[in-house]
Amino acid sequence: MKKTIFLQYITIIALALLCNQAAFSQENKKPNILFIAIDDLKPILGCYGNTIIKTPNIDRLAKMGTVFMSNYCQQAVCGPTRASIMTGKRPDYTKVWDLKTKMRDVNPDILSLPQYFITQGYSTQGIGKVYDNRCVDKKMDEPSWSVPYYNYFKTEEKYYAKETGMPILGAYQSPETKELAIKFNKEGQENGLKDKELDDFVSKSIKPAVECVDVPDNAYNDGANALRALEILEKLKSDTKPFFFAVGFSKPHLPFVAPKKYWDLYKREDMPVATFQEKSKNSVEVAYHNAGEIRAYTDIPPLLSFTDQKDFGLTLPIAKQQELIHGYYAAVSYTDAQVGKLLDKLDALGLTKNTIIILWGDHGWHLGDHNLWCKHTNFEQATRTPMLIAAPGIAPSSTNAPTEFVDIFPTLCDLAGVKIPETLDGKSLMPLMNKTAKSVKEYSISQYPRSGNGSETERQGYASSKVMGYSLRDKRYRYTIWMNNNFRSTQAFNPEFIVGTELYDYKKDPNETNNVVDEKEYKAVAKDLKTKMLAYFAAQVK
Repeated sequence: MKKTIFLQYITIIALALLCNQAAFSQENKKPNILFIAIDDLKPILGCYGNTIIKTPNIDRLAKMGTVFMSNYCQQAVCGPTRASIMTGKRPDYTKVWDLKTKMRDVNPDILSLPQYFITQGYSTQGIGKVYDNRCVDKKMDEPSWSVPYYNYFKTEEKYYAKETGMPILGAYQSPETKELAIKFNKEGQENGLKDKELDDFVSKSIKPAVECVDVPDNAYNDGANALRALEILEKLKSDTKPFFFAVGFSKPHLPFVAPKKYWDLYKREDMPVATFQEKSKNSVEVAYHNAGEIRAYTDIPPLLSFTDQKDFGLTLPIAKQQELIHGYYAAVSYTDAQVGKLLDKLDALGLTKNTIIILWGDHGWHLGDHNLWCKHTNFEQATRTPMLIAAPGIAPSSTNAPTEFVDIFPTLCDLAGVKIPETLDGKSLMPLMNKTAKSVKEYSISQYPRSGNGSETERQGYASSKVMGYSLRDKRYRYTIWMNNNFRSTQAFNPEFIVGTELYDYKKDPNETNNVVDEKEYKAVAKDLKTKMLAYFAAQVK
């Protein structure tokens, strides 16, 4: 009996020592990284000064870390901007300017952020939309992950609400939409359609831009992915290696679907319709598009027949504008709730104090300003993006200094205490976070391709090689230069290729109502910013 008690005693002590050792290991290893990607999230968040939106969890993260108030994307569309985020290189280096080019097909030896962290002793895993699946291999860029990628949009069926099952067409839970989708699917099959042709037929027949249904969070993909991400975090807790865990959420990307409780947070009449829905005075035609992405949703075309259309953008009735904005806000709050689940799990597992948390939205989104919807421009509403970083030992703060997405790679390296690769285009933002510098760069650079005739109705991937607009944004101004003849910043500048220039003064004109590039008052400013743009071009030429 005494021997048995003694053995039990020894076992308990051994287990306690092992637990303490594991806890000690977690606390003293390199910091973990939780990398949260959010699709189409513009900076309409409480921590960015929006007084209507309900984002308590992202605001909670803001109180833990640094809010970058003047952050900009490299190109305002999913594939290219994510390729730049994940490699620390600009689009003219990655050669991803559209939604069709696979990054490693054109740049096989490019180094990705998680791939580099593998070499630094990290376990790297991902779930949801981090890369754009159209721009990487079927394994979501296989070299990036030490553990095979879990999924893209959908996860395993067991993570979805039993009462709803998985969403139809990858997005919808409305009984009416499900019934119509089944009907059109049967009709397409009867007409001999298969695979992609059948999918296209169904989506062209029933694909609403919004959905409000009283269902649980995990009736939709992001809610189901969040549940699985929590399980993965539990497993990572016991990993002897530090982890880089990327979690991607697809909302508020179209369609704006979210459980009813998130719609109920807002009143339709309170939704803020854009105050300026015109072209800028003295504008450049190629700067605009016709909102081809949202026109593909089946509740949009019927509105156009009785709404006078301007010669640019997409003119929608005010009631529809408010419905779409309501849907966008609801989808943002829905995603915010999923972020909260991740933060709660980190706390419960005791991982928060040794985890770097970064949250970013891949680009902005037009909600009717300039009569535009979606992204796909060099304007402020498409290029300005939210970015928040919380790191152990760094006090909360915010900064208005110019930053951009190519800065993420070197910043995470710096925060994690690993060497920063010399080949990156960005700069570490750690000096802004620990207040040792007021700025690390003068300006950010965005770019966007556009076809010469300005029409995007039939364009695949919203891109063309004919014209490229490069946009320089400093603390006050935006200077944009549009170049023809397939110009890229990696080749010698030719002034004969210029097809238009823009200059906006955000101190006097935050809504970009007037392109002042040719006004006498701004002659010196335009000259200075053009000189900086040409210097940027020269620095890109190898």
